[in-house]
Parts: sequence; structure tokens; C-alpha cells
Amino acid sequence: MNSRNSQLKAVSRLLTIMDELRAQCPWDKKQTMKSLRHLTIEETYELGDAILEDDLQEVKKELGDLLLHIVFYAKIASETGDFDMADVANDICEKLIHRHPHIYGDIEVADEEEVKRNWENIKLKEGKKSVLEGVPNSLPALVKANRIQDKVAGVGFDWEQPHQVLQKVQEELAELQAELASGHADRMEAEFGDVLFSLVNYARFLDINPENALERTNKKFIKRFQHLEKRAKESGKTLKDMSLSEMDVFWEEAKKL
Repeated sequence: MNSRNSQLKAVSRLLTIMDELRAQCPWDKKQTMKSLRHLTIEETYELGDAILEDDLQEVKKELGDLLLHIVFYAKIASETGDFDMADVANDICEKLIHRHPHIYGDIEVADEEEVKRNWENIKLKEGKKSVLEGVPNSLPALVKANRIQDKVAGVGFDWEQPHQVLQKVQEELAELQAELASGHADRMEAEFGDVLFSLVNYARFLDINPENALERTNKKFIKRFQHLEKRAKESGKTLKDMSLSEMDVFWEEAKKL
């Protein structure tokens, strides 16, 4: 592995390259924070894919792309005199020190859960009016539900045992079933949302990340369905020409693979 000095030199090299690109490249000159925003989101999802695939070389590459974006935003802000890369790094350093009094102060903690509770209490003392202020509005709903529940659990608003959460899931399913009989679309949607929210909560108690779990199932389904398409083509058929029982043969074949 590289020494600390080598790592610092590499970051300094990136900062220099960013200066040169911003001064000389027509595309880089035109970029603004808003024009980069959607690209940053895309890069973040690509990093997430690489992590789920356990492809460390790809993780390294995607981390580099994200680091470039961070440096790019800091460079743009430095041109208006708002902040630069040193300010970004120093701000997060100060935040980490302030929010870890069990490391940099005289506070003692028993476990990870107490660390999380302290973290949320410290943020409230910093002036936040709600523990939920730190949950971005633009998060995908599944991720947002998980973060909301994690945040409120950090201040003690939580179930005590996993079986209580499972009972809540079953209760919400029963309420959904009752609304299905009514045929009222808005109420069915509301109850379906409650079911999903309670399932996300149950996942947290099982120490399962619901986003990772669902994406794992997405990837599994895609691979199996693409195998089905491949086998159908080899048989000289299209999926539209096949019965469900015929497709199921190839589906079961994919599951065994």
C-alpha cells in the first residue's frame, strides 16, 4: 500500500490537474455545480453497483470518479471565494471530532447504539430542529424509509424486539387486505405504503439493508430472465409465442444455474 506521503502527493496531483482542466478544457470550463449534479448522482449509483458486485477494482475506479467530482465542486466554489478543498476537508474533520466525544473527549459509550444516540443528540444541540432534517428529500423512497427509521431509532423511538416489528408487518398486511376488498385506489396505495414501511423496519431489526436486498433480487431476476430469453432464442421461439409452462422450464433451469 502507498505511504501517507504518497497518498497526499496523489491528491495534490489531482488538484493540480483540476486547475489545469478548469483553465484549459472547453468542457470543464463550462461546468457548474448544477450541471455536474446529475453526473454525480450517476457516479454514486455506479459505485453502489460495484460494491454490490464485490468488484474491488471497479470500486477503486468509481471512487476516483466521485473524488474528481468533489474536487470539481470545490474548485468551482474557490473561484467565487466561497470555499476550497481545504475548507471541505477541515469542515468534515471538525465535524468528526465534535461528533465523536467518546474518542476525542471524555464521554464513555457502551456500544454502537449508544454512539448513534449520542450522534443524534449532538446534532440537535448544533441547532437542528428535528432529527429528520438530515434525510434528503430527493432520496429514493426505499432508502429514505430506511434512513428515517434509523434516525428516529437513534433517539430511542423504536421497537424493543424483532417479533414486535413482524407483528406490525402482519397487521399492516391485514389492513391492506381489508382495503383490497373496498377497491378504493387511494386507500389501497396508502396501506401498501404502510406494508413497505413496516418491512423496511423489520429489515433493520434483522440487520439487513433493504436497498441492498432488493437490488440483489433485481440482479438475480435480470440474470434469470436473460437466460430465459437466450434459451427461447436457441429454441427458435420468441417469448410471446411461448406458454407460461414452457417459459417456466427455462426459468427453473436458470434457478439451478
